[in-house]
Amino acid sequence: MWGRLVGQDEVVADLARAVADAEEIRRGEPGPGMTHAWLVTGPPGSGRSTAAISFAAALACPEDGCGVCEVCRTVPLGGHPDVDVVTAPGLSYGVDEARDLVLRASMSPITSPWHCVVIEDADRLTEKAVNVLLKALEEPPPHTVWILCAPSVEDVLPTIVSRTRHVPLRTPSTTDVADLLVDNYGVDRAMASFAARASQGHIGRARALARDEHVRQRRQEVLRLPFALADVPSCFMAAANLLAAATEDAHAITDPLDAAEDAALRAEYGDGASGVTQAKLKRLMSSAVKEMEKRQKTRRTRTVRDQVDRALLDLMGLYRDVLVVQMDATVTLVNEEMRPQVSQLASRSTENDTGRRLGAISYCRAQLAANVTPQLALESLMVELKDPWIRVA
Repeated sequence: MWGRLVGQDEVVADLARAVADAEEIRRGEPGPGMTHAWLVTGPPGSGRSTAAISFAAALACPEDGCGVCEVCRTVPLGGHPDVDVVTAPGLSYGVDEARDLVLRASMSPITSPWHCVVIEDADRLTEKAVNVLLKALEEPPPHTVWILCAPSVEDVLPTIVSRTRHVPLRTPSTTDVADLLVDNYGVDRAMASFAARASQGHIGRARALARDEHVRQRRQEVLRLPFALADVPSCFMAAANLLAAATEDAHAITDPLDAAEDAALRAEYGDGASGVTQAKLKRLMSSAVKEMEKRQKTRRTRTVRDQVDRALLDLMGLYRDVLVVQMDATVTLVNEEMRPQVSQLASRSTENDTGRRLGAISYCRAQLAANVTPQLALESLMVELKDPWIRVA
């Protein structure tokens, strides 16, 4: 079960010890390694969700996480009745979502010793939502285990942190990520090494880069942007193009989900059944459709922002490389295959210029997280990245 975690040996040991102690608790013995609420943190791509779900599967497994039984196969697919994996429906978890979480946590396990509630992106819990959760988080039912995931402790409200046991993950090394791609997905070694570097240790991103030509092309489009920022109009055009690409990729993710939800809702209200006309179906579904469309719109907005943020991380990697060259540091570049272009950028600016540009990208990411309009945030960023050495054709 733990083989899905890359480069996290200490975390695996701690969680495996907790699973063993959970069994001791069931027998009425002390189990100090186990507790009722956990906070799994780590940078994007480090495997937060994988660690949380693997832990939940091990608690549900009769063999403490054997990795081969039906339970261990079912939990990662989201089909086990005693493991709830919850994702923020939009930009944040509100009070209604928090109340639903409390209700879920109150349910007894059906087939397993423990009922696990995994909350992805716990940093998206609003303060009001946290207030609803606190009592259930501090004193859950005897067989309920909370497992929250977030990028860092600082991203989570202190009232959550104080009630959970912290499990910190680190960014896997490029070697570990490349080995995973070769061993688990049959990726060519050269491609695996490229994807591991380009993803900056983000396992999911590395997998996509290694297996999807479209993802690699999108990344190249982003990395070409700094070489075309000659004036303000070109900056605005670059921002528009980046947002359009992010929107297109987001729709490729959300459209199938929307279609599946629409079909499921229609089936629930009797679409296709005898005696149910389209007019009657529309009338019956009216309220539910409005709620579904609201939820889908929020999900699309979040997915677009996530795609933009991914592009910004690629830009940060590029300017990190520029700074490495400027400082003459003996470090492998994230974009080693672009060393000539990176050196060109480095020769046209100072270390202070590069630091300012990296700061501008970080600020843009913070603006997006604060719900600033992506178009405005990106336009401002591109102007900050503009290269005075580029001449307008």
